[in-house]
Amino acid sequence: MYILGDIGNTETKLCIVSKNNKISKKITFLSKSVNNRQLNILFKKNKIQLNKIEKILFCSVVPKTFSIINKFLSKKVKLKCYEVKKLNLKSLIKIKVDYKQVGSDRITNAISLMNNKNNFIILDFGTATTFDVLIRNTYFGGIIAPGVRLSLNTLSDKATLIPKIDLKKINKVIGKNTISAVRSGFFWGYAGLIDNIINLIKKETGKSFKVIITGGFSHLFKNSIKTKASHNQDITIKGLIKISKLIK
Repeated sequence: MYILGDIGNTETKLCIVSKNNKISKKITFLSKSVNNRQLNILFKKNKIQLNKIEKILFCSVVPKTFSIINKFLSKKVKLKCYEVKKLNLKSLIKIKVDYKQVGSDRITNAISLMNNKNNFIILDFGTATTFDVLIRNTYFGGIIAPGVRLSLNTLSDKATLIPKIDLKKINKVIGKNTISAVRSGFFWGYAGLIDNIINLIKKETGKSFKVIITGGFSHLFKNSIKTKASHNQDITIKGLIKISKLIK
């Protein structure tokens, strides 16, 4: 069995995967609150048999959290805990960006979809809203926009009379109260941002793309944007499964 994980700024998603690539367990916890006690409880509660683990691989954008998990697992399993960008990814994908600055999760998502035939735009609703451009077997770069949840929380924190709200699909554009006005602004604002950025990518590259959306708010926008898009919540774990083959 393998331990494969995605350490994001907000959440860490950890999966137990069998040799035949079947996901047997999924565990999610807050990235910045992680500690050894919490990890011990999570592994015991989920009955993870550490003596059967053969590979450990993470994509991480939070070095401190990765360090804590790395030390914990290294002691428990006596195996090297790999981070995606420490492996020879160039054997899997061509990367035309500053390698040091592109997130491991974004490269992992690109490797997940890469098939040497199609072009993809990967839209990920995480702490940031990211667009990644994959042209056949080459990671071409991307766009980082403010995250939906982060922007919502910032607005309510800074504006005294705007409460915390949950973003929902809204049919009418003009709001009749503060909550519906904020929902409209965020929902239709992000829908417009998404369509506009995708159209600009197409114009700049002169290519057509398949659009894949994933992450927290992806279910809200799948059928609400003008661009045809497919929804895939397992894109990162599937990328980690592909990359794990590099660990011998």
